[in-house]
Amino acid sequence: MGNWGKLVVVVVIVEALIYMFGGLALGAVVLLKAHTAWLSDIRMYGSFRVLLQVLSAQLLCVWVLGSELTFELPDNAKQCFYEDIIIGTKCTLEFQVVTGGHYDVDCRLEDPEGTTLYKEMKKQYDSFTFTAAKNGTYKFCFSNEFSTFTHKTVYFDFQVGDDPPLFPNENRVTALTQMESACVSIHEALKSVIDYQTHFRLREAQGRSRAEDLNTRVAFWSIGEAIILLVVSISQVVLLRSFFSDRKTTTTRVGS
Repeated sequence: MGNWGKLVVVVVIVEALIYMFGGLALGAVVLLKAHTAWLSDIRMYGSFRVLLQVLSAQLLCVWVLGSELTFELPDNAKQCFYEDIIIGTKCTLEFQVVTGGHYDVDCRLEDPEGTTLYKEMKKQYDSFTFTAAKNGTYKFCFSNEFSTFTHKTVYFDFQVGDDPPLFPNENRVTALTQMESACVSIHEALKSVIDYQTHFRLREAQGRSRAEDLNTRVAFWSIGEAIILLVVSISQVVLLRSFFSDRKTTTTRVGS
């Protein structure tokens, strides 16, 4: 393998490590397989500039995904988050209650002037897309004030703006090379992998919470049945003994 092949292998390994440390092990496997498939043709269609663009774009995408958060919301509590947004930016807010109670929460979104853009009560999950009409700090809050003793686990993803293009000149008039097209396809596939991982991770957490709650109820029900059975057994023994116990009789003589 020549120097060019060694350079490609190094870039591929770095990209895989980026996705592994970002929690995207499955994406790293897909990335390695895809790069291996067209590694033999990279001399003809690739360039060092394209490889650097792919690496920088994937590094940027790892940082963009930091808008996701899962947090604990205690009972009778309210948690707010703030985001500075430029006018004309398209934003999407998605949330889902993972654990707790009836899996519902209140959500409210306000613009910098305090105008309510979105408000829902006792929702399990929802998605809201809007375009910022003003510059400033937008606030969105999750409230569990209606619950008196049940805390919730809430997941949300607040996306601000669109993902940057993989290549700065991706929308140019000329067609993409085979390598650039392959990079775009891999990039879109990895985005799908991220979405599927998030979806299944939430479903797994919700299913585990339901299973643990059911296990707790079954355990308490079993303990209650055991106590009732013990009390009934002792009562029966005491009752049966009372039937066969000798009672002392007293006689009274009446003298003349």
